[in-house]
Amino acid sequence: MAHLLVTGGAGFIGSNFVHHVVAHTDHTVSVLDKLTYAGNPASLEGLPGTRVKLVQGDIADAALVDRLFAESDAVVHYAAESHNDNSLDDPRPFLDTNIVGTYTLLEAARRHGTRFHHISTDEVYGDLELDDPERFTETTPYNPSSPYSSTKAGSDLLVRAWVRSFGVRATISNCSNNYGPRQHVEKFIPRQITNVLQGIRPKLYGAGLNVRDWIFADDHSSAVLTILEKGRLGETYLVGADGEKSNKDVVELVLRLMGRPADAYDHVVDRAGHDLRYAIDSSRLRDELGWRPSYADFESGLGATIDWYRENESWWAPAKAATEASYARKGQ
Repeated sequence: MAHLLVTGGAGFIGSNFVHHVVAHTDHTVSVLDKLTYAGNPASLEGLPGTRVKLVQGDIADAALVDRLFAESDAVVHYAAESHNDNSLDDPRPFLDTNIVGTYTLLEAARRHGTRFHHISTDEVYGDLELDDPERFTETTPYNPSSPYSSTKAGSDLLVRAWVRSFGVRATISNCSNNYGPRQHVEKFIPRQITNVLQGIRPKLYGAGLNVRDWIFADDHSSAVLTILEKGRLGETYLVGADGEKSNKDVVELVLRLMGRPADAYDHVVDRAGHDLRYAIDSSRLRDELGWRPSYADFESGLGATIDWYRENESWWAPAKAATEASYARKGQ
């Protein structure tokens, strides 16, 4: 049994990872989360208090981070400012958390010799043309296009530098777009689902032709646990489930699964600098470490996600009105 420190563990993919660890291992977990608007203690409800402890704090707080690293066998770093639209409005929090926060954690890992796994995104690679047959691999050059993706690229490079320069025992994973339970309603899929549940027409950026490579959050969690246990130190692993879908296809599938006409949505102004296509080649993870996704069928995962939002309105409703008001001010 090990004790894990999970940064950002009250956020979407972090909390799903904590649930996965509790369900599939005997590990205990400390969650370090600043509890900004995207962190929700309710996402950890139902987990045993003997195995999961929530600590509210900032990953840039060096003294707090040092104390928690001293108690931990390994650290999984999910904490990040992650919403592209917010990074266009105000890049500064993305620098503070994604760059300075990651630096603070790496210095603690260096002092304590702690095993460190860094969670990142496929957005660091920029985007692909819609008709390009290629997919991102671990050797794809970085080409970020937003304050969010550039700060995540910067944090990845910090991890690589601390591995090479100081011998930090770290791995990195860059994952495709996650969907599933406990995702904030500002994000694409939960926004459309909760719109339908509230009788609001879903919204689609531009023509909706932009393609994302979707993975169910629990599959991401199983991949991270596999890398933590078996991954080669210093390596990067791409995590994906071959889930390429256009935004238009996703909205229409949400509507169909929820019993609505497939064309019952509105087009809104496109997002600035909207990347065209992301696509992940996860061959290294599958071939070297034997990982496979459980939700290879996007429709079944989306159906499970819809069921969760339908059954957990008390979790998402408090943030819904303010989120829609924010989008409305942007014409989105």
